[in-house]
Amino acid sequence: MDTAHIHSTNVFLVEDSAPIRARLAEMLGNLEGVSIVGEAETPASAIEGILRTRPDSVVLDIRLTGGSGIEVLRKVCPVAPNIVFIMLTNHPDPQYRKICIESGASYFLDKSAEFEKVREVIASLRAVH
Repeated sequence: MDTAHIHSTNVFLVEDSAPIRARLAEMLGNLEGVSIVGEAETPASAIEGILRTRPDSVVLDIRLTGGSGIEVLRKVCPVAPNIVFIMLTNHPDPQYRKICIESGASYFLDKSAEFEKVREVIASLRAVH
């Protein structure tokens, strides 16, 4: 396989559960050309970190320590519209999906049923860039 055309993709993880962050980092870090450029568990540190590192994509949970991933979407998407947000949540309710997509998320995945799909999404994004 010719890897000259595969660009690296930078991913920022926003998840309040350290074990889940570690699982995501391990799963995505094993993908060729993927770098985890930052992690956060609060909306404030996520917003600061994402704007500082300008990753290609962000894996974002809705429920965060001291706030919500929706807050992160609403602060970051208007100023960094090229970042792809992948919502990964235990709360895949239709109203959350609607709010997240309207606020700028590109994907909305159910943590319990679609955890592994994050890997596929990141791999497909890497192929596009």
